[in-house]
Amino acid sequence: MAGNMKKKAARAEETRDTRPRAVAKYIRVSPYKVRRVLDLIRGKSVREAQAILEHCTNGGAAPTRKVLLSAVANAEHNRGMDRSDLYVAACFADGGSSLKRMQPVSKGRGHAILKRTSHITVILDVKKAEGEL
Repeated sequence: MAGNMKKKAARAEETRDTRPRAVAKYIRVSPYKVRRVLDLIRGKSVREAQAILEHCTNGGAAPTRKVLLSAVANAEHNRGMDRSDLYVAACFADGGSSLKRMQPVSKGRGHAILKRTSHITVILDVKKAEGEL
């Protein structure tokens, strides 16, 4: 039994994604708003993505910028990568838990209000040279 568990752990380690990443959880912005910002930076270099996020007025831009800078710091510190070689390989926003609130309406009733939260993930990778595969 223990041998099987060790093999399973070894397989999981082999298939694990080793690209630098950063995740921010329970951010109080709707995932719909964050996804619009993430579509702007996907596939761009880190420098270009950072410039886009600094000038973007969408509500999801500020937390996304923080996650991007955190991913860059992780790449530099943990993996020894150079900031100028990095680009945004993947980024996505998943829905987190919702805060449930009530809006009082006529005749003693109430309408539900969902205040949504997001889990923002940014994954970086190194640019491949023109001749490399």
